[in-house]
Amino acid sequence: MEQATIEMGTQDAGFPGAAKAKEGKYLTFVLGHEEYGLEILKVREIISVMEITEVPQVPAFIKGVINLRGKVIPIIDLRLKFGMSAMEYTRETCIIVVNVRDLLLGIVVDTVAEVLDIMEKDIDPSPAFGSAVRTDFILGMGKVKGKVKILLDIDRVLSSEELEAVSESV
Repeated sequence: MEQATIEMGTQDAGFPGAAKAKEGKYLTFVLGHEEYGLEILKVREIISVMEITEVPQVPAFIKGVINLRGKVIPIIDLRLKFGMSAMEYTRETCIIVVNVRDLLLGIVVDTVAEVLDIMEKDIDPSPAFGSAVRTDFILGMGKVKGKVKILLDIDRVLSSEELEAVSESV
């Protein structure tokens, strides 16, 4: 699989409370039967799955680390983080290298779909599921061509404690 590199942009500083999706470009990808999107400005590059070195005593969703052009990058499997069943990696499986709170991190996804320009009018707020369900990492629901894309705030997918565990794995 060819490696595509996407230039990383700058991101507005975070603000307290739940983040809100804003109009713009989103990289969409598939996990299971659902499509997700994340702000293209957070994406550094997309690579095919390579050999992952396991790190002992880390949570199961942390698959380990890779050596990407001399830089050690932690890898998390987003399926496992979201409580989905593990899946054998295929030719379609990709690693999206993202910038999460000043840390380069690879996220394993089933397949990358496309880059979409989603207008503000096509983004609904995240539904409320009650206080027992954590949804602060969902920016909103993008409606594109009759389908719903779950737009993620990649900075909030991992809790501070989980991010600390990831950063300590490198």
